[in-house]
Amino acid sequence: MSRRVAEAALAGNTIVWGSTFVLVKSALANVSPLLFLALRFSLASLILVALFGRGLRIALKGAEVRAGILIGCFLFSGYLLQTLGLRLTSAPKSAFLTGLGSVMVPLLAMAVYRNRPQVSELLGVLVATVGLGLMTLEGPVTAINRGDLLTVGCALAFAAHIVTLGHYSEEMRFEVLSILQVVTSAALALALFAWVEPPRLAWQPAVIYAVLITGFLATAAAFTVQAWAQRYTTSTRTALIYTLEPVFAWITSYWLVGEGLSRRAAAGAALIMGGVLLVELKPLNLKLHPSK
Repeated sequence: MSRRVAEAALAGNTIVWGSTFVLVKSALANVSPLLFLALRFSLASLILVALFGRGLRIALKGAEVRAGILIGCFLFSGYLLQTLGLRLTSAPKSAFLTGLGSVMVPLLAMAVYRNRPQVSELLGVLVATVGLGLMTLEGPVTAINRGDLLTVGCALAFAAHIVTLGHYSEEMRFEVLSILQVVTSAALALALFAWVEPPRLAWQPAVIYAVLITGFLATAAAFTVQAWAQRYTTSTRTALIYTLEPVFAWITSYWLVGEGLSRRAAAGAALIMGGVLLVELKPLNLKLHPSK
């Protein structure tokens, strides 16, 4: 399977996540965030158990279980810290700080698994991160508060999720990694949603549609695709592709509610696209500190 097909599938994930942003934002007016996550991951777990449950009972290895649970813990930690941080910081700053996970991915991959990214990959990530800042930050970034620190922790958790999934996807079944990470996230969300925040739920159509669409497409399908696709590409390239999410989120917002884009934000979107193209065109494919 070619790398381009896998990366196209990952880009499809960013389209799904970006296009569901408006839907989730509308639903959160009637449901508390962590309860929404519990519903979303629980539905996704049921879907994946129905699809892959029989295969899980066949020669399930302890190493696969541990890997899937670890990946799921990183995934849920990212969502949890993002939710907690968003209470104490602005939405634009939260989006930017969460996006810093793309910078952390190559650093974590080098530190933990000795994976050396190509120079073009690092440059692409940096260019895309500058673009992300232009898209999300309208004013100067001043003092760092507790919410910002929680959101940085969120970025680190999401980076760890990508790096760890990339490591284990090379040697383990993607179906196992997919179902175990989603089930772990669902279990953690169900255990914590009533403790972290007062539960709030009104079964409005927006909530039902959001749970169904995000549970099936943005969770069950998306994380299965990621578990499969990262077998064929690097963690750094995955993180770079995922910086496209705010671009697709804006496109969806523009189509649905007519939300415009400032010149600064448009320049940021162009830089994100440029960062991705920089890696795909491979003008520099040397690796950092190549082994002799």
